[in-house]
Parts: sequence; C-alpha cells; structure tokens
Amino acid sequence: MPLSGLEPISAAYGLNHYELDRPYRKLLRAHLGSEPDLRGLGEYAGRDVYEVAYRVDLFSDPFLVNWDYRGENPDVVLLDPAERRVLLDLVGRYGVNRHPFEGRSWHHHYAGIYLVGDPGISCILTITIQTAYALYKYAPSEIRNLYKGLAGIEEPYLWGATWFTEVQGGSDLGANETRAEPRGGRWVLNGYKYFSSGAGLADIALATARPPGSRPGAKGLALFAVPRRDSEGRLNYRVRRLKWKSGTVAVPTGEVEFIDSEAHLLGEQDKGIYYTLEDLMVSRLANSIGALGIARKAYIEAYGFASTRMAFGRRIIEHPLLARDLLESELLIEAGLAVTLKAISLFDEAWRDTPPYTPRYHYARLMTHVAKNYTADIAAQVTRTAMEVYGGIGFLHEFAVERWHREALITPIWEGTSNIQALDMLEAMVKKSAHESLLAEAEALATSQQDHKTAEEAHASLVKALQWLQEEPSLAEWRAKRALTRIADSTAVLLLLDAAAKAGEPLLEEAARLYLEWRIHGQLPRPDPETLKGIASLHGALEEIDWQSKPAI
Repeated sequence: MPLSGLEPISAAYGLNHYELDRPYRKLLRAHLGSEPDLRGLGEYAGRDVYEVAYRVDLFSDPFLVNWDYRGENPDVVLLDPAERRVLLDLVGRYGVNRHPFEGRSWHHHYAGIYLVGDPGISCILTITIQTAYALYKYAPSEIRNLYKGLAGIEEPYLWGATWFTEVQGGSDLGANETRAEPRGGRWVLNGYKYFSSGAGLADIALATARPPGSRPGAKGLALFAVPRRDSEGRLNYRVRRLKWKSGTVAVPTGEVEFIDSEAHLLGEQDKGIYYTLEDLMVSRLANSIGALGIARKAYIEAYGFASTRMAFGRRIIEHPLLARDLLESELLIEAGLAVTLKAISLFDEAWRDTPPYTPRYHYARLMTHVAKNYTADIAAQVTRTAMEVYGGIGFLHEFAVERWHREALITPIWEGTSNIQALDMLEAMVKKSAHESLLAEAEALATSQQDHKTAEEAHASLVKALQWLQEEPSLAEWRAKRALTRIADSTAVLLLLDAAAKAGEPLLEEAARLYLEWRIHGQLPRPDPETLKGIASLHGALEEIDWQSKPAI
C-alpha cells in the first residue's frame, strides 16, 4: 500500500485499533457474553478515519456557504469530501448507528464511537443517533420513520442535531428563552441557539422551546423536531456563523436562529425536559466512551514512540518512571472502560422506559453521570502524559499525538460540565434514591469475588464516599465532585474484578488490585516485570508489533 504521509509522524496510524485493544475486547466479552467481530471497523478506524480526521483538523475546516449562484442563502456547510465519505461509510457500510434499532445492544453503537476516537466525527454520529432516538420513541406518525434514515437503516441517510444550548443559560436549560406557539395547525419556533453542532449539515434537529402559558424553568420546556426545510420547501432557520474551536474541527458548530420556524412537537408538551434529559444520556455515554477512545489513541501513540526512542543508553520504555507513566495511564483507561461499559449495559436495559421511569432507568442515569465525569478526567490526564512521552515534538501540530490532548479538553465541557454531572448525581440520589441500586449491586459484587480482600476494600470505599455526601446535607454540593471521583474509583475496582471472573482474565484482576492500591490507598506498588509489561502492552498486543519497522524519530 502506498505511504499516506502519516506513517513517519504517527505510531498509531495503520494499525487495527480493535484487534490491538485486548482489554476493551475482554471487558466487552464480560458484558455481552461473547466478543463482537469489529475487526473491519477497527482497521477502518485505524487507517481511513485516522488519516481523514488528522487532515481535517490541520487543513480542512467546514465552510459555511452563505450565498448560492442565484443570490439566495442556502446556509449549507461544505465538508471535506474525504470526511463526508468516512461519515457515509460509518453509517452505511459499518452500521454504527443502526444497532439499537435492529435488536442489537447499545454496546455495538458505542464501540463505533470508541474506535473512531475523533470527537468531531463522533459528534456528528452522536447527534444523529440522538435525533433518531427521540423520533423513534416520541415523534408523531408523520415524521417517526425519519429515524430510519438517521440510523442508517434505509437511504437516503440523514444527519441530525441537538440544539438545546442558549447563550444566557448554557447548561441551565431552565433559562432557555426560545418560544413555541401553535399557528395554523403547526408549531413555529422563534429564538436563538448558541452552540449548535451540525449547523448547516443537519436534515432535522431537536430543539427545546417554551410553549405559551408554560411554567417557568426547565419543566416548562417542550421538545421539538425542526426540519431543515419547511412545508413550502424553504430554508426553515438561519445559521448566523460557524465557530472557531481548539478541536472537534470535523463537526461544524454554529449559531442557529429560528424565525417562525416550523416544528413538530415530540411526545407530551409538559414532558419535554424529561425527553431532553433522556437524549442527553445518549450523548453523555458517547462522551464517556469517546473520551476513552481519545485516550486510547494517545496511549498507542505514546507506547509506540517509547518502544523505539533511545535516551540514556536504552529505550525510554525501559526506564522505570516512563514504565510507571504508561502503567498509570493504562490502569486509568481500563478502569474508565469498566465503569462506562457498566453504564452502557444499564442504559441498554432501560432505554425503552418513558416518564415517570423505573428504578433501573434512574440507576442508569446515575452511572452515566459518574462515567461522564470520570472519563473526561482520564482523557485529559492520559493525553497530557502521551504528549510528555514525546517530549518537545509532542507539542508540535505536525505530530499526531498533539491533537489528542486538545480533543480531550472538550470532554469535561460537552454535555454538561463536571459540576453539572456532580449536581445531577446528587439529584438522582436525593429525589430518586438511585444510589440504593448501586449499593445493592456493589455489595453483591463484593461478596462474590475470589479476591475478597480487594473487593471488600473497594466496597468500603464506595460506602464511605456515599456516606460522606449524606452525613452533612449542607455540605453535599461542596463535596459532590470529589465524591463523584471516589465513587467511580471504588466502583471501577469491583467491576474490573467481576469482569476478570466472567472473562477468565487474570490481568484484569491484577489491574483491579493495582488500581485500588494507587487510587484508594494512595500508593502504586511496583508489579513484577511480566505483569507490568502485560498490562501496559494492552495484555500483550503492543508487544507483538515490530515498532522498528515504523519510521522512528
């Protein structure tokens, strides 16, 4: 195969990112009972998607076309044709968005988000499946079947979007001012959405708006589907501009103005905030698994470089401090995967629930908040470490590792900041008692593990974190974010032990022990050389690569 030009500046390019990721495959097997065959997608993600995402980030921002040759405003986004091809392949050939609607697990969909890694491309897939999700569950009959085009079930394939954020409120959806009113047998919207990913690309978008006479705050919002063109075929809203961003270049993000824009009410008018929060659960899980996908790409880059770079007379991967950096990064990723895959499994069981919901739905929501906050921190830490492994060249735009840290920094912000996740976690605990399901399952896991000592210590840590929030209610919000991390760390240990038992994988069990000592007790013991190498090399996969055959620095 001819060289693409990425080979000399990327250690991760050209590899099968699914075959390499043995920890992820083992954890998937523990959840699904068998390992799905995603090798084709893994190869495509490691070569075509990797190259296109790199080039779009450096050279090919989406461009908003404001005027056509007839002097009219089409408000359409011009994408790099290679990016458009990749998106169509992911939806069509690899079916990333169709799985949940055809009887398969949400794990199959989120595997695509994880393997793609690039948050710009993943965002387009995510906002599209969010739109499909809302139409599938709550749309009136005249537009419900549009979910099939959004899900990639039938052609023509469609793109969706979720436009909730307004400039005066941000994550405070209750401050939304966009108005909805019935007119001539239809709903029309008037207002302004400030962060609108998919602007100029979406065929149909979800939007929150406030009907006449609705109550103040978030509970007064209804959820609408807004098509790109109205019933007369005219452009249905205006894209004011696209935004310049530090990363996520592949997804056009703009500002959208509704001016008597035709819209379809989804579900019941007074339940819009509940439908919106459901939809946000879809994207928060995507954010969680996507953050780990970013971290994984950076990790492979760092491992490959460290395997060939010579310093002080030996490869830098052989130096104890660098070996520890890699071990810590891999432990973080495996712990993050354990928590996130659990949250996805819970959502998979509850996603057909509707308001007022069931305890299993509230448990899924609780774990989604935990996973979203936890994995965003992991992505930031792992990608920063990967840049440091490369040294000075890790800060240069031309090397592929540099981009991953920029991309990681959106994950604590998208879909609600870490503060929002902590507050929503508290709400799920106080109003829905969602933590009781977590405690019950954690206790069952703690008593059933072969390594009883590690499991009991993790369980005790989880109980203490929850008690810390409950013992002094006036301090619960002050403590919430720290407790959120401790809940994640403790739960991760239990889930890693459980996955190790289900999949028969001793390295996952050893990862659980090391993670407990490091993150709960504060001291990472040095494992024996074979265990260290086994965990850090993705359970042996990276050891099998002849890194010397790749161009070295």
